[in-house]
Amino acid sequence: MRSALVYVLAAVCEIGGCFAFWAWLRQGRSALWTIPGVLALIAFAWLLTRVEAAAAGRAFAAYGGVYILSSIVWMRTVEQVRPDRWDLIGMAVCLLGAGIILFGPRAA
Repeated sequence: MRSALVYVLAAVCEIGGCFAFWAWLRQGRSALWTIPGVLALIAFAWLLTRVEAAAAGRAFAAYGGVYILSSIVWMRTVEQVRPDRWDLIGMAVCLLGAGIILFGPRAA
C-alpha cells in the first residue's frame, strides 16, 4: 500500500513538473513556471527512490503503468479532454503489466 501512495505522489510531481514546461513552451506562460516545475521533478525523482523494490528498473517499470493512469486522469480533470475507449483500454493493459512486474512471483 505504501508503494502505491509513493507512485501516485511521484506521478503528480512528474506530470505537474512536465506540465509547467508545457505551459511555458507551448502555451506562452511565464518562464517562472519552470521553477515549481523543476522542484516537482526533483521531488518525483526522490519519491521513486522510496519505492520498495529489489531493483530500480523494476520500480521504474511498474511506475510506468501508474504514470499512464495519472496522465489520463490529468487529461480529463486538468485539460478537460475526455479519454476515448482506446485511452482507457491502453491504460488498463499498462496497469495489468505494471501489476505483473511489481507483484509477480520471483524465484528465491
